[in-house]
Amino acid sequence: MWPADIEQKARAIVADFTARNLKLATAESCTGGLIAGALTEVAGSSLVVDRGFVTYSNDAKIQMLGIELATLAAHGAVSRETAIEMARGAVSHSGADVAVAVTGVAGPGGGSVKKPVGLVHLAAASRKGATLHREMRYGDIGRDVVRLATVRTALELLEDISHQA
Repeated sequence: MWPADIEQKARAIVADFTARNLKLATAESCTGGLIAGALTEVAGSSLVVDRGFVTYSNDAKIQMLGIELATLAAHGAVSRETAIEMARGAVSHSGADVAVAVTGVAGPGGGSVKKPVGLVHLAAASRKGATLHREMRYGDIGRDVVRLATVRTALELLEDISHQA
């Protein structure tokens, strides 16, 4: 179902998190649950995946993750600030040790000069307070390609933040 590299990375995360007794959560906008889907494709992932939040709308981000309306007003949904708040919100609204969050413009439309198609902000947070952020500019390469590239980057961020859990 998944490209081999994503499947391999998801299996490695589940094995590592299981061995270290870590739990994770996802907070997804432009990927619509694909990150959680890749992880839960792995047998035994129920020991690791606490929950996934699909917060496609701003209202969902506010209600489910506690994103501040002021953050959305000042920076927009597709921003570093929102991605970081999403990751922190996923940790605080779950039993997870770490969380990864993504928000972006997958296309084909919806982009602007400041926020073009292919712009994705990813963030990871740990219950201990560590945060990571990556801004990716994949370009207008197709919705499916942007979303799969985002899953790959999100899995890398989960690996990175797990060392600060």
